[in-house]
Amino acid sequence: MPVGADDERAIEHVLLRYATGIDTRDWPLFRTCFAHDCEADYGSFGRWRGPREIAEYMAAAHRNMGLTLHRITNIVIENRNNQVHARSYVDAILPEAAQGGVTHRATGFYDDCLVRTSDGWKISRRKFTLVKAGMDD
Repeated sequence: MPVGADDERAIEHVLLRYATGIDTRDWPLFRTCFAHDCEADYGSFGRWRGPREIAEYMAAAHRNMGLTLHRITNIVIENRNNQVHARSYVDAILPEAAQGGVTHRATGFYDDCLVRTSDGWKISRRKFTLVKAGMDD
């Protein structure tokens, strides 16, 4: 069964809110993207369970960054085996705050399983696949 247009918009909003939460360092907003029992696997960056764990990691990882951009694109949402899945691309630009610091860049994609809760759609499982990472001076 396809996912309806209203649900698609709500799910897209969750994915974009995730990026906004990181880039604005709004960790309470960021935590609203995840189900209370979520599991997140970011490969070599780490694995976390629950919104608090992933938010604490992201806060620490971005503490010494300047203004960052997490761009989420190419969102595809589908119902598979009675579960809602989304794949989205991410292009993250992460400049260090220090004068003369390098700019880190990571591109990849998220594979998410989402659940509808009383507070709206939430990410219940996420796997991040890194396609390319690098640094600019």
